[in-house]
Amino acid sequence: MVRPVLVDASTEDPVQTALNEAVLREARAWIGTPYRHQASLRGVGADCLGLLRGIWRALYGSEPEAVPPYEADGALDKSCDQLAEAGRRWFVEKPLEERQPADILLFRWRDHLPARHVAILAGPSSLIHAYERIGVVESPFASAWQRRLAHVFSFPSDLPDSNRKARA
Repeated sequence: MVRPVLVDASTEDPVQTALNEAVLREARAWIGTPYRHQASLRGVGADCLGLLRGIWRALYGSEPEAVPPYEADGALDKSCDQLAEAGRRWFVEKPLEERQPADILLFRWRDHLPARHVAILAGPSSLIHAYERIGVVESPFASAWQRRLAHVFSFPSDLPDSNRKARA
């Protein structure tokens, strides 16, 4: 099991701290949203990627790129790791062991397969994600999930002001 590194809050960037707080507020606002494949509308329906897309829109405005149709297992193209590639384009990748609350977690079902599930780390021992047949929930970050963790990203704090929504 990879354990996260604890960061001294007094050394954190205040902009990133405020952003992380906004991510967690928004993610928790989605809890109870029903599961709907390819949907991304808080209170109406979302899948795991739809949850992430909705958080992005709440923080930054419009989505940075169109999402093509994908299968229920998250696969756009089974031959490549498209979730991780998109993560590298729009988020800040970091080592697994440096994960912190508000980070984006990508999971793979088997070691040799691409990542197919997205969650937000809610705290050291919980995550927020959309489950098929259940919806958006906060659930334990159990060892079964920790073993499948493939990538960690944080939301960027350095987007141009014109692309960021005003947050109070």
